[in-house]
Amino acid sequence: MIKIGNRELPACPLILAPMEDITDSPFRSICKRFGADLVVTEFVSSEGLIRDAVKSKVKLTFGEDERPIAVQIFGHDVDSMQKAAEMAEEGNPDFIDLNFGCPVRKVVKKGAGAAMLKDVPRMLKMTDAVVKSTRLPVTVKTRLGWDSGDQPIVELSEQLQDLGIAAIAIHGRTAVQRYGDRADWSLIRQVKLNPRMRIPVFGNGDITNALVAKERLEQTAVDGLMVGRAATGNPWIFREIRSYLETGMIPPQPTIRERLEVLQEHFRKSLEHKEERRAILEFRKFYSGYFRGIPSFKPYRMELMKATLTKEVVKILNGI
Repeated sequence: MIKIGNRELPACPLILAPMEDITDSPFRSICKRFGADLVVTEFVSSEGLIRDAVKSKVKLTFGEDERPIAVQIFGHDVDSMQKAAEMAEEGNPDFIDLNFGCPVRKVVKKGAGAAMLKDVPRMLKMTDAVVKSTRLPVTVKTRLGWDSGDQPIVELSEQLQDLGIAAIAIHGRTAVQRYGDRADWSLIRQVKLNPRMRIPVFGNGDITNALVAKERLEQTAVDGLMVGRAATGNPWIFREIRSYLETGMIPPQPTIRERLEVLQEHFRKSLEHKEERRAILEFRKFYSGYFRGIPSFKPYRMELMKATLTKEVVKILNGI
């Protein structure tokens, strides 16, 4: 078993990484059903939460079937992050996660997310303030560093631990790399093998299938694996990884019928969770994942990408 604060997770927990417009409540619940041991919300703006912005508040909502769940917050201002953590705690999630790793421009230009890697003193001050402001375990998701010449993750992980965080997830790229090049897990391994590290260390970056997952686990001895983009439209990846780690066997790929049934369920839940236009537009990100590797799906996908009404989407899906 792995403990994050006082919460127990299975050995080598499989974690759904936070992804904007992807890891909303409908998708998190589906990933939980297919084997994700821990899920993380989309990142929530501390400033938006304090302003009472509807979009930020909606991201705090979750169902009991999604537990254990971490609410991830991001921001540049220490006081705002402390206040946002207190507000997030009111919803009673299992953990508060600090986003020190998002490389998206709209986040970085505000001095938040991965931009915090350029201002480590502020990052540490912010972490200390949030840890002291909440009774919930606080975790961190970050990257190796800002760029190839500045990768302080081994020392930084220890500093964050000493401030009281309960776990750390590390993406094996720098902020400047964003999602280019291959993820480098060698520094993640160094963090895990640091004898002074006592908290769980989770690895993230390019875990595309069960074979890669096992390879990364054996190479680094991390305490758990965080899966991001490879889970988009492919919630079965958690089931596949768990089976391969425990039995050496990979379950059969889901049939076209199973993929379609889960996709339709996911789409229905999205319509219940969001207004129609937003749900349809954001759902376009999932089609390729649900039908990856099926050549005959391309014409349907092209139609789905143009659909703007629920009845149009339903008609196309019913015709597959």
